[in-house]
Amino acid sequence: MATKKSSSSKSSSSSSSSSKRTVWGLNKISFWVIVAVTVLYAISLVLSAIGGDGLMTAVRILQGIATAVMIVIVAILAWRYVKAKPIVWKVLYVICLLIVIAGIIVPLCLGK
Repeated sequence: MATKKSSSSKSSSSSSSSSKRTVWGLNKISFWVIVAVTVLYAISLVLSAIGGDGLMTAVRILQGIATAVMIVIVAILAWRYVKAKPIVWKVLYVICLLIVIAGIIVPLCLGK
């Protein structure tokens, strides 16, 4: 009986430690994504301060990359939340994601 109790406690502690590793990894990735996006926005801020039409294209490209990276990270986290929910949540997720993508692409197309 004692061996069963110790083996079940080992399995529960190992499953909780694996979930802790996943959360720590996700937190670490999120932090470094924020750092990378900050660098991209800082570079685009400097380039926009310098001015010039050629540099403004580079600014828009850098800001677009930064926005895309953040949307991908948020979309992954949102999917992790939604995947265990009923189909209505998944449909809402897809609709929201499509509207966000359209909100990014349409102004870029109309801006030219």
